[in-house]
Amino acid sequence: MSDGPAGRKGPGARQPWGGVRPFSIKTKLGALVVVSVLITTGLSVIAVHTKTELRFITIFSMIATLLITQFVAHSLTAPLDDMNAVARSISHGDYTRRVRENRRDELGDLAQAINVMADELEAQDRQRKELVANVSHELRTPIAGLRAVLENIVDGFTQADPETMRTALKQTERLGRLVETLLDLSRLDNGVIPLKKRRFEVWPYLSGVLKEANMVASARAGMASGSGSHTRTDVHLHLDVSPPELVAHADPERIHQVVANLIDNAVKHSPPHGRVTVRARRGDRPESLELEVLDEGPGIPRTEWHRVFERFNRGNVNRPHGPGSDGGTGLGLAIARWAVDLHGGRIRVAESERGCRILITLPGE
Repeated sequence: MSDGPAGRKGPGARQPWGGVRPFSIKTKLGALVVVSVLITTGLSVIAVHTKTELRFITIFSMIATLLITQFVAHSLTAPLDDMNAVARSISHGDYTRRVRENRRDELGDLAQAINVMADELEAQDRQRKELVANVSHELRTPIAGLRAVLENIVDGFTQADPETMRTALKQTERLGRLVETLLDLSRLDNGVIPLKKRRFEVWPYLSGVLKEANMVASARAGMASGSGSHTRTDVHLHLDVSPPELVAHADPERIHQVVANLIDNAVKHSPPHGRVTVRARRGDRPESLELEVLDEGPGIPRTEWHRVFERFNRGNVNRPHGPGSDGGTGLGLAIARWAVDLHGGRIRVAESERGCRILITLPGE
């Protein structure tokens, strides 16, 4: 993941106090020693001038030093007790507690680190719960459909004719696509999918991706919606590559996955007889590539730009804009982001006068 604004490393990252700390623990301990010596020296001078017995001066010096030491020790141990309580809460699954960050020393840095850890653990716990809930929801629909078809056949309500079996096959294929998508995301997360970069001509490559998208949509158009992929044939796919001899250096299989997911998402949210444009241009570096996928749909609110590539995020559109499509799994854009990240590239939502515009930058060699 690339650095976020202001140099933050990922969500929730915070900046520790940099440079020399004016109130570091070393400074405080050094000041404690200096103050203790000054008190002892001062009382000794007073004893000499007032002819006070040395034992009284020693007692006064020890009392004063112990009081100062107790004060400094309390200021150091109090935040440690707070951190210990928060750590115990985290160990028991409570990620809501945070350590107060009101110090400018090493303990303040430690408090920030604990709070960052708690933020990340809370986010991971929330994602895990969302993962279970969303996967359960996505798998339940085709399983219920397949079960209904098979129960009707077993009970004799319907015959095992080609149309009925085609419906059962559709639900089985959807299950397979869901499982394959989850496995792809797991492999991408674990970094077990190696990149096989090579040089390829962009125009024939993208032309093949668009042709395949049209063929798949036509093949599915006769089936009921619910596959997680669009079944629309009314949306026109347009390819714009300049210059025509443009060459890129990347993993064609992974880029195919990216472009196919973006096209699928764009077609789902296109208006009737809309247009989806895939545009390719040369990047700043040799054999680098800039890709754009532009649709004419309702677009994405700017407040949602940072969330569109999160897993299981389906945006704020309650229903897909166009007919013949469903909400999908919310994994396509997440997989596209990880595939681009594997290349060291960048994918983001860009400004557009109409619809949604996704911009991809691939670094090339």
